Amino acid sequence: MALTEVYATPERRALRELVIDFTRREIAPHLSDWERDGALPRSLHRATAEAGILGIGFAESVGGSGGDLVDVVTFTEALLEGGASGGVVAGLFSHGIALPHVVDEAERRRVRGDAVGADYLLDRYVRPVLAGEAIASLAVTEPDGGSDVAHLRTRAQHQPDGSWAVTGAKTYITSGVRADLVVAAVRTGSADDGAAGLSLMVLDPRAPGYASPRALDKMGWLCSDTAELAFDAVPVSAADVLGEGQGFASLAQHFVSERISLAVTAYATGQRALDLTLAWVRDRETFGRPLITRQVVRHTLVEMHRRIEVARTYTREIAARYAAGESVAVEAAMAKQTAVEACAYAVDQAVQLHGGMGYMRESEVERHYRDARVLGIGGGSTEVMTDLVARLLGY
Repeated sequence: MALTEVYATPERRALRELVIDFTRREIAPHLSDWERDGALPRSLHRATAEAGILGIGFAESVGGSGGDLVDVVTFTEALLEGGASGGVVAGLFSHGIALPHVVDEAERRRVRGDAVGADYLLDRYVRPVLAGEAIASLAVTEPDGGSDVAHLRTRAQHQPDGSWAVTGAKTYITSGVRADLVVAAVRTGSADDGAAGLSLMVLDPRAPGYASPRALDKMGWLCSDTAELAFDAVPVSAADVLGEGQGFASLAQHFVSERISLAVTAYATGQRALDLTLAWVRDRETFGRPLITRQVVRHTLVEMHRRIEVARTYTREIAARYAAGESVAVEAAMAKQTAVEACAYAVDQAVQLHGGMGYMRESEVERHYRDARVLGIGGGSTEVMTDLVARLLGY
């Protein structure tokens, strides 16, 4: 099946229309208020779940709506097309980077015959989040660690009763203020073990020793709460350990889909900025003529379109290959790089062509300009991605 056909099945066309309509009704009219509040309302999670959108990409057997990464690409594009923002995508779908680790461990337990343990994870964590009743967050980055995941310092100490006690700190954690559960990367082995000594555990923000999250002020993604977390011997039961010593491997596996999703957010943000700019230059007049009649303006629009189209075509191809089971670690990193660069150019030119209005908070392109800046940092910075690709290619 041709790539265009993969993304244009009747089901995916219907999904796109559903998400655009939902976004225009339930998100876009309220986004400025949520930006001022610094967080998305919990009611949005419930409404998105009721619409069948929140659980896309998760199997129906675990409480999701089914679908694969191509469907995630489709609804992400539609969210931005309908007037959402990168902050909405990040805050509303933070479970997309947290829950896969829980689902994977549940499957491992089921394969081992530990059906009770599998059901515990699904019933306690996965299904409530996908129903919009709880919020999940992934906590990896540390104050002095950045992208150096293999050397994180947050430590889990094994207790005599088989439980663990987690002590350390995390920062830049999306949905960390509102989270009902936090999937945290912790060190269970020695510092000398490096990546092999890492595990993932589910932490309860209500547990003793879990300090009140500190909300962080940011340049963009204002509607998506971001937190600094601190743990002082936070208790974690053995049932909430998602595979001792398997943390780094699980993170590396799911970083691929996260980077593809960030690439989609990038080029879809650029496309939204282009759409808004095209409407603006057609209506706005200078010296008695619409802006779009100026050659320099038309050439800028073409360059915006070219860069976005290249990023979209490449990222969609990589997403489809990933959904088909191919290994695309290199390509996912390059897709992110390509889309981030296209987005950065598009939002910059959008603000420029909007003139003074583009610099105003009431302008949607101003929001996209701010939101776009983090895309070259989150999910692996541009520099880290370039070094990763060099190593994977043997350079």
